[in-house]
Amino acid sequence: MASVRKPLDTLSEVLSRIGQVILGKQAQIELAVACLLARGHLLIEDLPGVGKTTLAHTLARALGLEFQRVQFTSDLLPADVIGVSIYDRDTGSFRFHPGPIFSQVLLADEINRATPKAQSALLEAMEEQQISVDGQTYPLPEPFFVIATQNPVQQLGTYPLPESQLDRFLMRISLGYPDAAAERILLAGRDRRDLLSELTPSINAGTLRGLQHAAEAVHAAAPLLDYVQALLAATRTDPRLRLGLSPRAGLGLLRAARGLALLRGRDYLVPEDIQAVFPAIAGHRLLAAESDVALPPDLLAQLLQRVPLP
Repeated sequence: MASVRKPLDTLSEVLSRIGQVILGKQAQIELAVACLLARGHLLIEDLPGVGKTTLAHTLARALGLEFQRVQFTSDLLPADVIGVSIYDRDTGSFRFHPGPIFSQVLLADEINRATPKAQSALLEAMEEQQISVDGQTYPLPEPFFVIATQNPVQQLGTYPLPESQLDRFLMRISLGYPDAAAERILLAGRDRRDLLSELTPSINAGTLRGLQHAAEAVHAAAPLLDYVQALLAATRTDPRLRLGLSPRAGLGLLRAARGLALLRGRDYLVPEDIQAVFPAIAGHRLLAAESDVALPPDLLAQLLQRVPLP
């Protein structure tokens, strides 16, 4: 425990400051921070007005990261995100002007309101941490995160994210409505935007990189690796599912669980870490066997109950 005491104190301060702005959502905040510790991208899906964009702003500010926001709309072009090459008459050559993707945190707000072509502008960046324009490759800042928000696909004017895009997001979380006590504080208290503007960073990018290395070093015993494999196998054999989780999803599950374990003050994994992150890892990667049938809402809970604990 002593080996993780300093990271625990640092991360407790991060969680505390985020919790001052985002009320009553401790579990979702922990998952979001664990996702960033695991070097993953985060998708926040929920109804408008429940705090998706505010959470993204708050994460970036509390972690001391450079932040850019892009409002995804139906007329957005890939160049609006990546940047564009413009001819320079003085030099007689094209000069690349970087877009907002060249930041440590890119908020893709309402990502599913943009066309698939615009959405695809993020694919290389999220996978390779670089972009290619006119035959040139440009590295992105370190660290680099995409935090995207999306409205439910049932709403008008949305384009469902393809499986290849969804798989780039390590986690998908939902905030939901606040409970009565938190909502009363929201109604009676100060505007969240005012609190956000006063929020000071708890750490900086260099400290975050150190915490990411600490998360990577969290120990996973062999029985827990067996448990992860059993969970993956359960998704592949369930007749209600068209496809199960891939090995890459399994690696993501371990990375996210390690990040959560570090948040909870441990340098080793326990089954509860894996169970806590499993729904956020698996929910957006699984498809029902019949295309016109939604996944049962309790499917993930059933899978966790079916697989014996190590």
